[in-house]
Amino acid sequence: MLQVDNLHAFYGKSHVLHGVNFEVRPGEIVALLGRNGSGRSTTAKAVMGMVECTGSVAWKGRQTLGRKPYEIAHLGIGYVPENRDIFPKLTVHQNLMLGQKRAGQSGRWSFDDMYRMFPRLKERQHTEAGVLSGGEQQMLTLCRTLMGDPDLIIIDEPTEGLAPKIVELVGGYLKALKARGISVLLIEQKLTIAMAISDRALVMGHGSIVFQGTPDGLRADAYTRKEWLEV
Repeated sequence: MLQVDNLHAFYGKSHVLHGVNFEVRPGEIVALLGRNGSGRSTTAKAVMGMVECTGSVAWKGRQTLGRKPYEIAHLGIGYVPENRDIFPKLTVHQNLMLGQKRAGQSGRWSFDDMYRMFPRLKERQHTEAGVLSGGEQQMLTLCRTLMGDPDLIIIDEPTEGLAPKIVELVGGYLKALKARGISVLLIEQKLTIAMAISDRALVMGHGSIVFQGTPDGLRADAYTRKEWLEV
C-alpha cells in the first residue's frame, strides 16, 4: 500500500533522513518508534510532501514524491500532526465539516460515527474548538482527518500530554480504524500503547530505520531498546 524506499529528507542544508525504507500494508498498524530528534516526524512530513526529499514514496503503486500535500491527501492518506492544527474559531462541527473529502458526499465515516465514538465531541459540537481541552482537541483532529475517508492515516504522537484514560481511549480508537480496514502509521513515544496495538514496529535512530519487526521481536531485542529507545 505505502512503500518508502531510499528516502532522504532535508531542511535547507540539514540532511535529516538517510535512506529510510519501510512499508505499510493494507489494514495494519505500524508503530514508528524512536527518541525525539530521531526523524520520526520528518518521515511523516516527507510522506505528506511537506519537506524537501529524494528517493521514492509510492502509494498504491503511484509515485507521490513531488506532489502537493493536498494532492497526497486526496489520494487517500490522512495526516494528524503533533500540534493538532484545529481551527480554533470554528465550532467542533464546523471543524469536522472541513475535513470532509467532498461536501455532501458520504464515505465510511459520518458525523454520527464521530459523535458515537467520542460522546464528548457531541456534547460540545457547537463550541469553538479553541476552548476545548488538549484531549478534546486531539479527538477532534483525529475525527476531522477521518472525515476525509483515508485508507491510511499517519498520526504523530496522539497521546502526548493526555491523561491515562484518554490514552486508553485513543488506543481503542486506533484499533477501531484497523477493524474498518484503515492502515495506521503510528508515531509514538509511549511504548506500552504502541506495542499493545501495533502489528509491526519500526525503530528510528539518527534518521535511519535501525529495527523492523514484530512487537514481540522488539521486546526480545534488549540491545535495540537500550540503544535507541530507553532514556
